Amino acid sequence: MWKKLEQLYESLESGMSREKYFRMCEQMGKEPNPERTPPDWEEFPQSVLNAVNIFNQLGDRVYPEIGYIGKDYTNLPILMQFYDVSDKEFLLELIHWLDQRAIKKSSEDLKREYDKLKRKSNGPK
Repeated sequence: MWKKLEQLYESLESGMSREKYFRMCEQMGKEPNPERTPPDWEEFPQSVLNAVNIFNQLGDRVYPEIGYIGKDYTNLPILMQFYDVSDKEFLLELIHWLDQRAIKKSSEDLKREYDKLKRKSNGPK
């Protein structure tokens, strides 16, 4: 499940949907590879969908010069009750995975922007 979830997020970030992948294979005259086919949300159990919804509803903690540092878990108990979460351990594991992924992406984006500004300021005069 974790591998499939990683594939889903990578395909979302790259803009490659399942439909685009099938169209691309058709245009190239190739058979779709099941290992490379981007997953859809429907392939995941409801507990995963609920965890992603809860994650998306939590507030973000963002600071200038640092960027995104993680979710604000203040409302987590309320959301867990609202979604009637029974497997709290799985929910927390999934939310932690999503949070770490978002922190890493934010850090990479911020570094890329910083490097771009640095190159611009050190350019020819």
